[in-house]
Amino acid sequence: MALFDLSVEELHEYRSESAEPQDFDAFWSKTLQEAREHDLDARFERVETGLATVDVHDVTFAGYGGHPVKGWLKVPAGAEGPLPLVVEFIGYGGGRGLPHENLLWASTGRAHFVMDTRGQGSAWGGGGGTADPVGGAPSYPGFMTRGIDAPEHYYYRRVYTDAVRAVEAARSHPLTDASRTVALGSSQGGGITIAVGGLVPDLVAVAPDVPFLCDFPRAATLTDRHPYREIGLFLKTHRGRSQDALRTLSYFDGVHFAARGTAPALFSAALEDQTCPPSTVFAAFNAWAQEDKAIEVYDFNDHEGGGPYQEAAKVRWLRSYA
Repeated sequence: MALFDLSVEELHEYRSESAEPQDFDAFWSKTLQEAREHDLDARFERVETGLATVDVHDVTFAGYGGHPVKGWLKVPAGAEGPLPLVVEFIGYGGGRGLPHENLLWASTGRAHFVMDTRGQGSAWGGGGGTADPVGGAPSYPGFMTRGIDAPEHYYYRRVYTDAVRAVEAARSHPLTDASRTVALGSSQGGGITIAVGGLVPDLVAVAPDVPFLCDFPRAATLTDRHPYREIGLFLKTHRGRSQDALRTLSYFDGVHFAARGTAPALFSAALEDQTCPPSTVFAAFNAWAQEDKAIEVYDFNDHEGGGPYQEAAKVRWLRSYA
């Protein structure tokens, strides 16, 4: 697919038209307060994996509603800590995978926490094991319209809350240095990273790659590729509900979390990306409040973005922060 979105010059000037709800901060303050009424109950069980270079802990903690959420904590073998902490969030449909997957960050000498995404973990990779016990109103198959009838019911309210609690759980382990915590992820994981960057004020860095869940009004009308297309297919059946749906989505739009981002940030975008169009990525990047920010742009890539090149860029970049 050739370039289909704005030019690079236009991308740097683009600003989203997503309307921020007046009670955005109150909504999220209440949501997190309710979650913290449940004991975090973070449990770490050392597991034997056959890996010689990393030690792995099977993690369970209480996320939204006190529901159990799984994760992995991977640290360099024999590490005594405290170690800089990387908390990673996973792309759409994936789960925490198997312990031997994704050893990059522990191999850099950091503690690496991978959060399972509730209700997902069945589309690729080694899978996941965290249920989503909350039901909802009728939705289009997938996750984008689950509970879209109201912000209080929306699926990503639970996921973003899980993600904040994941940071708290990872920080509770004695091998991790809470003062040197980084959040990162790609695609859906990048969108979750942006949300965490807006909800957790003391991160030292964030690195969202080709982030999803940004600039919903543009994304839902610019691309016909899933997952954003789930929104259009829902509204194709539920005629006349566009404004209500966009109102719900506005509480979860990365653009609004970005406006609250206080940590240095390294974004990435791909100019042929139809899954997360570059203008939607730049909408969040341009809104990011911290002036210490940069974006890597991959001219001829689709949603794979920079792949291993971006991983190398993040390894270099993070040396200055954690």
